[in-house]
Amino acid sequence: MKEIILEAQNRTKKAIKSNDKIAVPGILYGDGIEASIPVSFNRIDLKKVISAFGVNAKIWVKNNESKKYGFIKEIQRHPVTREIAHIDVQIVSIDHEIKMQIPITYIGEEELKTRQLQLQVYKSEISVLGKMAIMPGSIEVDVTGKELGTSITLENLSLNSKLTIEKKDEVYGMITHLKKTIAEEAVVVETEA
Repeated sequence: MKEIILEAQNRTKKAIKSNDKIAVPGILYGDGIEASIPVSFNRIDLKKVISAFGVNAKIWVKNNESKKYGFIKEIQRHPVTREIAHIDVQIVSIDHEIKMQIPITYIGEEELKTRQLQLQVYKSEISVLGKMAIMPGSIEVDVTGKELGTSITLENLSLNSKLTIEKKDEVYGMITHLKKTIAEEAVVVETEA
């Protein structure tokens, strides 16, 4: 597994307001931290990590000459600009058991369209409980070759057997007929007087 490192600077309110274009306020909490630590992250570095590894990325946080392992627990965004406004990072040991929402990525949808089928997604994430070391960043499901009426269930998710799933009978998607949108023309009927 690639080691992802994010630098975190200790912060004050005054420092964040003057640097809000380049710094994102955040907080570190969890294992080995008695009181939460207010920090800031470089906005560009943070966006690169989220873009490459997702919103629940497992990361190493470097702060004050120490390096701690954790994951992005929550991202708050500005309601209008959708820019990252705040980030929470939970520090955990690699053997710590955690509960996470893991995003599900579906591939092979183009092949379905060639057969006039489509994937109807019901759930785009799954709640998983397990040790941090085996927790996936995301789950990929290949729907290539699936037939009409096929349900996407836990069997299709290829999860480590040591992970615990709360709802084992959940349906995450289904293969349905491709819906076409047809532009309807307005018909004007003239009547003679």
